[in-house]
Amino acid sequence: MNRREFVQHTVLATAAMATGEFTAEAKVKWPVGCFNRAWTKWSFDEALKQIKAAGYKTTGLLSRTKEEQFIAAEVTPEYLAGLKKRLAASGLKANMGALDSRHNIALEDSIKQVRKQIDNAKFLGLQFVLSFGVNKPEEYAHFYKVMSDAAAYADERKIKLVMKPHGGGSGASEEILRAIKEINHRNFKIWYDAGNIIYYTGKDPIEELKPIAQHITGFCAKDCPAVRGEVMSQFGTGKVDFAGVFKAMKAAGFNGPIMVEGIKVGATPEDTAANAKANREFLEKILATV
Repeated sequence: MNRREFVQHTVLATAAMATGEFTAEAKVKWPVGCFNRAWTKWSFDEALKQIKAAGYKTTGLLSRTKEEQFIAAEVTPEYLAGLKKRLAASGLKANMGALDSRHNIALEDSIKQVRKQIDNAKFLGLQFVLSFGVNKPEEYAHFYKVMSDAAAYADERKIKLVMKPHGGGSGASEEILRAIKEINHRNFKIWYDAGNIIYYTGKDPIEELKPIAQHITGFCAKDCPAVRGEVMSQFGTGKVDFAGVFKAMKAAGFNGPIMVEGIKVGATPEDTAANAKANREFLEKILATV
């Protein structure tokens, strides 16, 4: 910085102190990506095309279909190699793969299946693998053991294991804190989902965020009007206070990513992309004020 730049910077800083306006420097810069869920009635290649058309740079392999099993333990090396090429050709970066873990089978078999999915995520160059938790209380202890192993196994491969609120053992802060305590590994974190807090529990997403804020490393964005209400919808039509949630996460040191999941599914892939774009712009306007 030369003398002229230093003087200009000092003058601007002094003016900002006088007015209390630090918004330009205080704005968060959290990356906003988009999951494939809204396009599962069409091909995954179409989903990639439309996600890019909607202005996103990042996607996540969230919703599997019969044709696209993503990081499933059963997929072939040929499928994975092809998927890697398709992702590279799309112009999008995939950051996450959803796990499918079973907890009504032998512990060693469940661990083996999850480890294979982590290996597949590593091959694809993903940063995160995401668990949805488990719904049946009789399977909680099994889940904790499998995820404890998964956290360590993924950590060795420089992949982050995360869990999103999804009812049952991951319903809200009480259940999530119990999972964190039982799994007891630094590589097990939370991707918060304010819409799911409402959908599964009817509780206040901001209040449920506070006890777990320090563990949140990602955000799955969807809106929801009520318990069991529609979540594939446009932001601002439900009860999620996105600004309030983001301010609470910022205060806890959150740094992204935000991944858009809830989008109203249109009659065509292009209609859905327009809705995805609108939800992205909705979030960006709010983030500019946080």
